[in-house]
Amino acid sequence: MALTKNDIISKTCELGFTQKQSVDIVESLLEILKSNLEKNNDLLITRFGRFCVKDKEARKGRNPATGKNLILNAKRVISFKCSGKLRKKING
Repeated sequence: MALTKNDIISKTCELGFTQKQSVDIVESLLEILKSNLEKNNDLLITRFGRFCVKDKEARKGRNPATGKNLILNAKRVISFKCSGKLRKKING
């Protein structure tokens, strides 16, 4: 089951915030995260994990439908490495 933005807003409301305050909080937090990642800044959330922007070079690929070889363009991707505390919590 996926955790949606609406789920996070609902959980924030349970902490005593109004619906509008909860929406503003979640939207602001997501904008901060997106703007920092867009600037190529790593993002560390203590006891949760680290988001890193990494560059992937152009590489060979293949279209599985046609079997044609092609070159995939270089791009930036986001990777996540969870913290030790989160890993322990997940693994019991």
